[in-house]
Order: sequence, then C-alpha cells, then structure tokens
Amino acid sequence: MKRSFGWARSPLVTLLHGLVISLAFCAPASTVMAHEVTPTIANMQIDNGTLTLDVRANLEGFLAEIDLTTVADTNTAPQAATYDALRALTPEQLAEGFRAFYPDMAAGITAQTNAGSLTLALDSISVPEVGDVSLSRASTFRLTAAVPAEATEFVFGWKSEFGPIVLRQNGVENPYDGYLEAGAQSPAIAIAGGSKMSAVQAFLSYVPVGFDHIVPKGLDHILFVLGLFFLSTRPRTLIWQVSLFTLAHTITLALGALGYVRVPAAIVEPIIAASIVFVAVENILSDRLSRWRPLVVFSFGLLHGLGFASVLKEFGLPQDGFVAALIGFNIGVELGQLFVIFCAFLLVGLWFRDKPWYRSRISIPASAMIAIVGAYWFVERTLLAG
Repeated sequence: MKRSFGWARSPLVTLLHGLVISLAFCAPASTVMAHEVTPTIANMQIDNGTLTLDVRANLEGFLAEIDLTTVADTNTAPQAATYDALRALTPEQLAEGFRAFYPDMAAGITAQTNAGSLTLALDSISVPEVGDVSLSRASTFRLTAAVPAEATEFVFGWKSEFGPIVLRQNGVENPYDGYLEAGAQSPAIAIAGGSKMSAVQAFLSYVPVGFDHIVPKGLDHILFVLGLFFLSTRPRTLIWQVSLFTLAHTITLALGALGYVRVPAAIVEPIIAASIVFVAVENILSDRLSRWRPLVVFSFGLLHGLGFASVLKEFGLPQDGFVAALIGFNIGVELGQLFVIFCAFLLVGLWFRDKPWYRSRISIPASAMIAIVGAYWFVERTLLAG
C-alpha cells in the first residue's frame, strides 16, 4: 500500500518548507562582498536666509536606483551588480556620476516653508577613497537653498525609495531631531528653534525603527526567533525562551547604546550566526527544553542586544529624548519578534503542533535548514572579520 502523507499536500507546510529552503539558497547571495545599507543622516541649518543641508548617505545605493525601503544589504537587491561597480569607482568618478544623477533625485525631494517651496541646489560632494569594497561607503553632499525672510517654519521630505532618514536641526535652541520613515515628511520645524520632540514623540518615532530592524531587515534575528519557536510551539516553552531573550538583549542594548559596552561587530556578528546554528541543532537533538537552554538563550540574547545597539550607533538617538527613543526602539524590536512568532504559529503551530509527525516532518527539517543558513553566515562573517 502506498503511504499517504497528508502533511506533504498541505499548502501551508509547502509554503513553510519553501520559505526556509529559499532562505538557505538566498544566503549565498550575500557573499563576503556584503554591502550593508547604512541610514541617511541630514543636518540642517538656516542662517542669513540660506538653508544648508549636509547629508551623509550611501550614494551608490541612490545611483543604482535600489529601493532602500526594504533592502538591508545591497547584495540582495536586483541591482547588486550595478552597485558593486559603483562601489569600485574612484571618488572623482562617483562624484561626477552623482552630479549627473542629482536633477532626477531632486524631483523626489521636497523642501517647503510657510512662505513657499524651496529649490535645493547641489553645492558640494565629498566621497571617501575606495578602501575596503566589502563595506558600504558613506559619502556626504551639501544642498543649499534661499529661504524667504518671512519664513518661520520648514518641512522636509523625500521619495520613499530613498529610504528612511534622520533629520537634525543645528544652530538653534531646542532643535528638532527626528527619524523619518521612508516617504514620510517631517513635521513643521520652527526655523528659530523650539521644535524639539517630546518624550512621547521620540518614543513613538523609534518604535517602527525597532520593528523594521526585525521585519523585514533582521533576517538573522528572525531565524534565531524561529529556532526558539521550532523547539516547541507550546506557549509555556516559548514564553520562557522569549522572555529570557528579551531581558538579555534589553540589558546589552541599553549598555551598548549608552556607550558602556563596546564589542566590535567583527566579534558580535559571527557569534550571532553561531547562536542560530546552536539553537537549530539543539532542536534536532532534543525535543524538550533542556536545563541549560535558558542560560544559552540568555547568553545569546546579550549578544543580539549588542547587534541591535550597533544599529542605533549608526545614526544615534536624540540627545534630549534618548531614554524614550531607546525604549521605543526596544519595544519595536519586541513587536517584531512577536510578529514573527505569531506568523509562525498561524502558519504551522495552530494546525500541526498536535500531530505525531510534527517534530520529524516539520520541526527537524525546518531547524536543519535554519542551521545551514546560520553556518553559512558564520563562515562568511568570520572571513569578513579576518
């Protein structure tokens, strides 16, 4: 008699297997020539009727026309080859290319005052030497515009494909300092100062930043959380693990963001990959929460927190709203993790957790694929560190 495997015909399980397998095959696309996308930072100042915007950004991403809304690493973008070619250009060549590109980019930038719209002109460009092409290159360019004397408020925004941006006001008391989601406009910023975000505004502004770092950009953190999930879909087991993981990365996220703990990314990133391998392999070898699993999850949570802290260091937190923004970021991370678990539960746990074949046909194969991806990342990141 031919045995019928009902689970194999389930579109939900097919989707799950396809997702995890695709992760395994997509991982090699992020080769040792990885180009992590760094956030754009714009420092604005209005003096003597002139607006100056000093923007630190990844020009190669703009020129390659990569949608920076969802891409965390340019090697995952369809335009990866174009980006790599641009990354190898000399400073003079890249600056020349950006000058030619800027008129198109300017069409996606809005600069308005209560006295009318502003026309931003490209004033100067500064591009670092080529250096290590495996790392993203942070260039700077200056935009200027004449501001009407009667203007008292300023609003900035740009095209969503340019990605999120940190906008900071300089030269005034109580300046605006905020994180703008891709495609969002800033609130009306008082030119004379006084637009500093409240603690509540800082909190709400950074919740989506934390969520975005998990979904969709935090694939390594997603796989770690899925590793916790596949040990058991039982709420008690998940609560133990996620609670310890949350507590641990909250501690190091705060210490790292405050500058009390500094561990090089060359050390943290390979160990994060190793943590993915560890929990996935333990899922294969054991079907229950071992006595040492909570300690292991807590230890790896400390390391993941350092990874989160490195993200915040890239663009910083508002000085006067530091604590509120930090809490908002952390809550955003937690919401992202809970969203991953919720989706996994709806996709798998709700339907198959009580099936006698759940472990052998879902948990173990999925954990094996996660371990493969984590192992690849470990080797890749170790090579990069070397």
